Amino acid sequence: MTEPSTQQPRQSPPPPAGSGGTVPLDSTAQLLTRITAQLGTQLSLVSRNGTRRPMHRTRPSEALRPSDTLRPSAAPRPSAAPRSPDAPTLLVVAHGSRDPQALRTVLALLDRVRDLRPGLDVRLGHIELNRPLLPDTLDGLRGADAVLVPLLLGRGHHVKHDLPAAAAAAPAVRTRVAAPLGPHPLLVEALYGRLVEAGWDPADQGSRSAAVVLAAAGSRDPDSAQDTRRTARMLAERLGVPVVPAYASAATPTVPAALRALAARGRHRTFVASYFTAPGRFASAAAGAAPRTAALPLGAHPAMARLLLHRYDQALSATAPSEMVSLLASA
Repeated sequence: MTEPSTQQPRQSPPPPAGSGGTVPLDSTAQLLTRITAQLGTQLSLVSRNGTRRPMHRTRPSEALRPSDTLRPSAAPRPSAAPRSPDAPTLLVVAHGSRDPQALRTVLALLDRVRDLRPGLDVRLGHIELNRPLLPDTLDGLRGADAVLVPLLLGRGHHVKHDLPAAAAAAPAVRTRVAAPLGPHPLLVEALYGRLVEAGWDPADQGSRSAAVVLAAAGSRDPDSAQDTRRTARMLAERLGVPVVPAYASAATPTVPAALRALAARGRHRTFVASYFTAPGRFASAAAGAAPRTAALPLGAHPAMARLLLHRYDQALSATAPSEMVSLLASA
């Protein structure tokens, strides 16, 4: 998937037909995306004295799509200087899945993170179902510093309870727990990119017949549902059509119910956006309910790699425990 440091920068694809070339900043979400992209680039420039990982650590690109690039206004820039090797480890915490494609997708995403921050120690731990499990990864970091960045999209049970408990059970590792990935404008960019891949036409902006169902896993935690609704509102602003959150479990409406409700309102050109970090049972169920090709999960989209690093840097800047509590509550 990646090459050593002599690789030429990735070229961004041309803008969609009918876009007129330059993409205007016509929404708050787009403006925030630009600001976040520039901030991420500037933060990456302050690192020094690191080394690039050897070529044998790269992984196959099968989990990526050729279109896994951002539009020109938000294209990621490789770090111009390597990160200091004594920086805390970025420990990405994935949920885990029995779908073998899930692990391949997450590994490809981690390679994108390494490309953006050369020299940073990036590791993986799973909550369940896949190896390495989070306790095993923490055990291999005895005496070190680590930031646990959840590859999770909202404030549910795993973020509030499982991750802090795992950190507390590893006293030999000095840990911080970052905020979940969502809501965030970079997630909206990734969702938008996946929808375009699935056939969404930017010309549908403002259409009275188009709409999107944001298919999420679902949680009984009200904060998790609130985070999903916020993402749906941001995506609606980006697309210019209604976006209805729906769930694969634990919450309502279901994806089929949301599609029926939109059809009853005359919204017959509907798409399903997969609000999942990787392939799995819930993502497959949501795709199966789609009236046309459903968007792929967020996966190794470049915006996801940038967001993982943003949450890592954010956690490092919150030096006091009270700041970390505030970060988790307000992310």
